[in-house]
Amino acid sequence: MMVNQAHLRVGILLQDRFTLNAFAGFIDCLRLAGDKGGRSRQLDCSWRIMGEGPVVASCGMHVEPDTELYAPENFDYIAVCGGNSYLDAASGRDLFPYLRSAAASGVRLIGICTGSFLLARAGLMDGYRTCVHWNVYDDFHKEFPQIQAVADRLFLDSGNRVTCAGSSGATDLALHLVRRHCGPEKAAQAVRHMMLQEARSANHPQAHFYSELASVRDSRVRRAVHFMEQSLNERLSTAQVADHVNLSPRQFERVFHAATGLSPLAYFRKMRLRYAQWLLLHTEACIAEVAADVGFADGSHFARSFRALYGTSPHQIRKGNPYVKRQLPPE
Repeated sequence: MMVNQAHLRVGILLQDRFTLNAFAGFIDCLRLAGDKGGRSRQLDCSWRIMGEGPVVASCGMHVEPDTELYAPENFDYIAVCGGNSYLDAASGRDLFPYLRSAAASGVRLIGICTGSFLLARAGLMDGYRTCVHWNVYDDFHKEFPQIQAVADRLFLDSGNRVTCAGSSGATDLALHLVRRHCGPEKAAQAVRHMMLQEARSANHPQAHFYSELASVRDSRVRRAVHFMEQSLNERLSTAQVADHVNLSPRQFERVFHAATGLSPLAYFRKMRLRYAQWLLLHTEACIAEVAADVGFADGSHFARSFRALYGTSPHQIRKGNPYVKRQLPPE
């Protein structure tokens, strides 16, 4: 099978239990930019899904590759789409020779979602900063302490290596590549078809409130914080979090305060308010909606708590939001 002479040519490798959202957003952007009217002809962009047999996504969907591993020199990029198998060090090892051959040939490698784990295990991320999803930052840092991981952006283009946090950020990465190889008009074409407002830049912050836990050695506290991160829109009790890490509420309060200097509820409130600040700056949700999204049933309570942490009101933060075009009401 020959790869055509499109402006942007991408070979895609799917890992076991890959995340469908990241894969679909990435490839659909190529499809919509590659042809007019969404007709899906591989004109300006081309792609091949490569592999030895069917691959199962994390949602259970089976995807059949359309070709075996194809000579890497026929692509501008080889993209590895990862997913829920990222902690399995044996998963994907058979791809190491192919990926190393691609790198030696000067083909640029992309790690989408946890695809960066596979590239790092192949020894292909040494010397490169790596963008990872906030939810896997600890795992990546633990396995590859020599590689600088960042979880403060959607994707990172380091020339011969491009890494992406995954999820919807894979679409923004694809638009970045389309703009580079096919021009801004093609990128805008894909944006219109996908009914997006605009393509987000590489350094657009991830919608996360990752807490730096490098100095926290107690694994129970780390698990508790990760549980909190997944529950920012809820009103958790100390007992609920303690139960998650198999401690009594009193014992949990003691070990948590010793590790962080804060009570569990004070720590969780701070995380929720950081989430609120992000929503105010990066979404069009009204302030009442933001308050509800971070678990505050009372808007006045939310405003007081927000001002206590940031020294200003939610309304003043909202004024700095470039995404809100409407006239804000007076405070």
